[in-house]
Amino acid sequence: MQSYTIGQAARLLGVSPDTARRWADAGRVATHRDESGRRVIDGKSLAAFSVEIAQGDGEDDSSYTSARNAFPGIVTAIKLGDIAAQVTIQAGPHRLVSLLTREAVEELGLKVGMQATARVKSTSVHIDRT
Repeated sequence: MQSYTIGQAARLLGVSPDTARRWADAGRVATHRDESGRRVIDGKSLAAFSVEIAQGDGEDDSSYTSARNAFPGIVTAIKLGDIAAQVTIQAGPHRLVSLLTREAVEELGLKVGMQATARVKSTSVHIDRT
């Protein structure tokens, strides 16, 4: 079973190493020491914890949607055309670019620097082993 260091786990979860360390210190995710003495999280535990934190408590989510792949982040760029717009969101290590109507951008009041959530729903998802 693959194990992950606190830093690797933090990158995979899209949080800082300090946050991952605090979660481990609080017992939210189990760690053990590897042969080098580093604290590590086994892959199965990290997978279960990532699902747990992704589900959250539901109190913050004021919208209802069937799209389960949510990427909360910050708007880093908006390119407005006459009819269409391109919005870029940085969500942890993920950069998402969406094409939508200019009207939608204006109705949502999107501005660079504000928080936004990109929701992805796809009929085809490819997974590569890294």
